[in-house]
Order: sequence, then C-alpha cells, then structure tokens
Amino acid sequence: MTSTVPTAVQHTDAQPPITMFGPDFPYAYDDFLAHPAGIGQIPATEHGTEVAVIGGGLSGIIAAYELMKMGLKPVVYEADRIGGRLRTVGFEGCDPSLTAEMGAMRFPPSSTALQHYIDLVGLETTPFPNPLSPATPSTVVDLKGESHYARTIDDLPPVYREVMDAWNSCLEEGADFSDMNRAMRERDVPRIREIWAKLVEKLDDQTFYGFLCGSTAFTSFRHREIFGQVGFGTGGWDTDFPNSILEILRVVYTEADDHHRGIVGGSQQLPLRLWDREPQKITHWPLGTSLSSLHGGQPRTAVTRLDRTAGNRITVTDATGDIRTYRAAVFTGQSWLLLSKIACDDALFPIDHWTAMERTHYMESSKLFVPVDRPFWLDKDERTGRDTMSMTLTDRMTRGTYLLDDGPDRPAVICLSYTWCDDSLKWLPLSPNERMEVMLKSLGEIYPGVDIRKHIIGNPVTVSWENEPWFMGAFKANLPGHYRYQRRLFTHFMQDRLPADRRGLFLAGDDISWTAGWAEGAVQTALNAVWGVMHHFGGATDATNPGPGDVFDDIAPVELPED
Repeated sequence: MTSTVPTAVQHTDAQPPITMFGPDFPYAYDDFLAHPAGIGQIPATEHGTEVAVIGGGLSGIIAAYELMKMGLKPVVYEADRIGGRLRTVGFEGCDPSLTAEMGAMRFPPSSTALQHYIDLVGLETTPFPNPLSPATPSTVVDLKGESHYARTIDDLPPVYREVMDAWNSCLEEGADFSDMNRAMRERDVPRIREIWAKLVEKLDDQTFYGFLCGSTAFTSFRHREIFGQVGFGTGGWDTDFPNSILEILRVVYTEADDHHRGIVGGSQQLPLRLWDREPQKITHWPLGTSLSSLHGGQPRTAVTRLDRTAGNRITVTDATGDIRTYRAAVFTGQSWLLLSKIACDDALFPIDHWTAMERTHYMESSKLFVPVDRPFWLDKDERTGRDTMSMTLTDRMTRGTYLLDDGPDRPAVICLSYTWCDDSLKWLPLSPNERMEVMLKSLGEIYPGVDIRKHIIGNPVTVSWENEPWFMGAFKANLPGHYRYQRRLFTHFMQDRLPADRRGLFLAGDDISWTAGWAEGAVQTALNAVWGVMHHFGGATDATNPGPGDVFDDIAPVELPED
C-alpha cells in the first residue's frame, strides 16, 4: 500500500520491519523482552523488598509488573486512575462499547516493545483511520474555504504532491533520511551512531521550521504553509514548527507517524490488564500473585512529598498523610509534578537534573468526542457518489476530525476535534457543550448539507491535557538546545555515574524518553528503570541477554560539550 508519510525509501514486504531502535540509544528492547532468559534477577536476600512506584500510567505499571516478577514488592502510588494518558472513557447513558480515547489512541508498528505487552495481555489491534490511510474511506482537506475530497493523495490537487515531494527532498538533503532509515531497519548500530552524531551536533539548535526554510526544496512559503496545515500521516505539522528538528527526525526515521493501529476496546485496557495479570513465571511470590493482589485491589493514593532521608532512603508521603520509606523508588509521572504538585527535597537529584526537568517543554492538546447513532458518513451523496462526510483536515477551529465505527449497523463515535498547542488553548475556556457548538459550526461550513447534530445520541466528552492537574500538558517536545537536558534525564538510570547520595530514585515515563508522545518511550524508560533498580539491589541480567545498562557504554547517546 502507499505510505502517507513522506519517505525517500520505497519499502517492500521483503524488507525488515522498522522499530523505534534509536537513533539516540539503539538498543533492542523487543529482543530483550523476548529472550527466554528473562530480563534479570536480584539476590534472594532482597526478595520481598518494597520499591515505591510513583505513577500508575503505562510506564509505572510496566515497571511495577517487571519488578514484581523479579521478586520485589512494588508499592504503586496513583493520584487519579490507572492508565495515565492511556485513558479510555465511555459516554453516559450510551452502549458501553462506545468509547473515546482521551489520550493515546494510535500506535505505530515500530512500537515493538509496546507490542510485546499488547500481545502478552491478549489485546487486539485494528488499523486506525488516519487521513488518506487505507483504513480511511475518504479524506477531505479544507483550507482557506476550499475543500478537496480524496481517497489517496493522487486525488488531491498537484500542489499537495509537490509538498510531499518537497518534504522527501528536505529530509534527504538535510538529514540523510534514506541512509538512516536503512540503517535502523537493519539495526546497524555503528552506522546509526555515525549518522546521528553528526546530525545532533549540526541540528540541536535548529527549529523544525528553520530546517524547512533552510532547504532548497521548501523555498515556497505556500508549500510550507500547506505542509504545516495538512502535512501527511496524522495531519498538519505546524504546531511542531517551534520544536527541535531532532524531535521530528526521530518520528520520521522510525515511521512512528505511519501505519497506525488502535487497540480494540480502548488503550486503557493494557495497564489495567497488566495490573490484574498473574504471571506464570514469577520469583519469590506464589503463583496467582498480581499487582492487584499485592495492593488489595487498589493502588495507594497521590504522593504529596518526597524526601531523601538517612541511609540514602527515599521517604514518600501520600495524600492520606501516610509516610513510608524505601531503599529505591521509581518516579514515572510528568517531571513538572516534582516542581509543583509534590513537595520535594533538593537532595533527590543532582542540580543539573533539576535544571533539565525545569526546562522540559510540554505540548498542549485537546480532544472532544460525541457518540452518534450510526456511521452516517458512509452514506453516499446522491449527486456526487461521495461519502456524506469524511475524515477532515482543516485550518478551521476543529483542525482534525476523525470518524470511528465498528460496523455499519452499530453506534459510532466522532472525534470532532483533535488539536495541539495554540489550537488547543483556544478551546480551554469553553465548556464541553460550548466546544461542541463551535465545532459543529465549523464542520457545517465544510459539509453544509449534513446535519451532524441529529445523529448525536449523548453528551460530548472532552479533555484539555494542559488543564489536567496531574499532567499539565499532553507530552514533552524538546525545543532547540534541549538535547543535553534530555540526555541527562534519559541516562539517569545509570546511577553508578551519580554521587552516592543521589542514587536510589529512578526516573521513567514518556517525558524521560527520546520519543515523547509515543507509548513506546514509556515502555523503554520503564525497562531502563527496572534495570537500574535491579542493579541497585545487586542483581544482574543473564549473560546471554544483556540489559540496557549492561551495553550502555557501547551505545550511549551522543554527548555534546557543555562549554
């Protein structure tokens, strides 16, 4: 099938699949997880030792699950609900099968470590209807009041093909795209590191927009404007224009923006099933043990204070006032929480790590969903023979509208709007119903003969992640010059390099990873933290299956000079 993401390489089914394998840290997490030797052991003298895991999102639950399997006793703290930004909600009074993905909703095949856990708990995936993808019956691109109906990019005016060709040329000209994509597909670590080291040094101070403007392929402002508003794959790129181009290259190298799949029944099932899962291979604990059983069914409540106390221990105070002290802890929430919602002892981290957390830049994001009686958009317009309504990309307030169904005779869901950054902030003061009214007005201008309202069967559900008290943003996106900060956070699990009085508290989660905004990064950093805790307690991996810390010196992220 034709890729909707710009690529300078023509792929065939015979080629190895791509994975989120580097480029910053080209370690094969999927192979590590699949190895029959397992991912490590701790000394028997440490079995049953409690380890605090702060945050019950995907990263926290995976870290807790793997620590439990090693024989430790994870103590999970969660302020809101298990799942974090894997948040699936229903519609009041509607069929329970109707759900909305308020956070992560589409996952690329290159998320191979994530796929390990999806398979482990028996979840199914289905193609996600991105613009112009084979899973999408039709797409409407509406810019400056002019709409174009398309099933493939070839149905759009020639300027859209020109924009895609410009992006391909830009990537090849400025980022060695085909060479890097090939090296990552073949897991050629020396070549990956050679290419990436040069690019990090050259591009760390460059915005995405500056990268485009510096390309001979993108001299046309009109082309850059169209690319920003529509893009390819998941939609427009303009909300990323101020971000570091390195952030974008990580996405396109790994095809993270293409061939997406959704989780049938909702993504939140993944952490919930891991919470309840009773592993068949487990150390110390009897068969039938699960995270749920270790916690009496519920995690502990929100953490309000963290201190480093005598003996280099981590002392955790929760919202009930309960105080517990641990020899090790894993923090998986967004790092800004350590600067605001949680009272923290400065001694928890070296000062350079505090600086890195303070500099973290988050993207805002909003969604609004409504339930409808059926997928009426598949009805054909008698005049044109086209679908009544289509997946829609526009420069109007809605920006991206997605149509989600489970068959022609079943109730369905419309994501009326999915926006980021400034577009998200425009919605922030409005109630769910106010948001819906503005969205219906915008869509009514694109589809003047379609009465969307008459199909709505329940109240809208919405989220603005920048207004969620335990998140304060949707996901991290580094600005130019932030590479050094990200490196500090990602490599924090290698604590032999830290002063002895700054060890024992491990960072993990989406914003610690190099691929923020993708669940794969949450998985990978959870596994880094698990390795760190295991090493902290004197454990080790099997010699035939070295962990991320064992091979760190060979594949460590590029280190830029500080002076």
